[in-house]
Amino acid sequence: MAERKPIESWLTDMDGVLIHEGVPIPGADAFIKKLREAERPFLVLTNNSIYTARDLHARLARMGLDVPVENIWTSALATAQFLDDQRPGGTAYVIGEAGLTTALHDIGYILTDHDPDYVVLGETRTYSFESLTKAIRLINGGARFICTNPDETGPSTEGPLPATGSVAALITKATGKDPYFAGKPNPLMMRTGLNAIGAHSETSAMIGDRMDTDVLAGLEAGMETFLVLTGLTTPADVDRYPFRPSTVVDSIADLVDRV
Repeated sequence: MAERKPIESWLTDMDGVLIHEGVPIPGADAFIKKLREAERPFLVLTNNSIYTARDLHARLARMGLDVPVENIWTSALATAQFLDDQRPGGTAYVIGEAGLTTALHDIGYILTDHDPDYVVLGETRTYSFESLTKAIRLINGGARFICTNPDETGPSTEGPLPATGSVAALITKATGKDPYFAGKPNPLMMRTGLNAIGAHSETSAMIGDRMDTDVLAGLEAGMETFLVLTGLTTPADVDRYPFRPSTVVDSIADLVDRV
């Protein structure tokens, strides 16, 4: 096999890599600081579509992590980029929060429940029976079904919460229509993110805590992949998958000297 080129750009997941339950993971601040001092192109990624990049910048800043707005890439932004490429100036019925609605407004989309081009499903803290029923009827009426990400559950201090993937399964069961997922592990999210920072997959790396989203997305986008063990994946989990990360490390702290 040809030896990989040196890493010039970094993509990293947020939850489980940089922070855990609202607390920075040791080494995260040093890693971000090193990236900025070395002027390395980088992105912090999240499949969560609830928050805007500005919201996440403020949340990370409160934790002591200084990540500029332009270095944050969410599944909502990836979804908006996809829709802007596919059908510029279109219309959508949206189930989601500010991260998603703002991203769609910013590309000039009109949000409507009258004969929309798309039904777009993202995270929200308040999935309602009324909104899901409307989505089902619009999809049955011809609207195309898009989801920000396939994550079936999300974390909370009380335990797992149902997330976009679970709700998408309900809509699919009712309509017989499968959605197109824009977020990880779709390599589209990685490639649009790389384009946003002018990076190339051959000289980029992806850091994540999940095999089924982060590592898979990085692998399929052609990047070097690092799995950290500060999130959902244990060493025993790695061998259960038919693919492997390039490198497994204990935490983000082990990668500071690689920048």
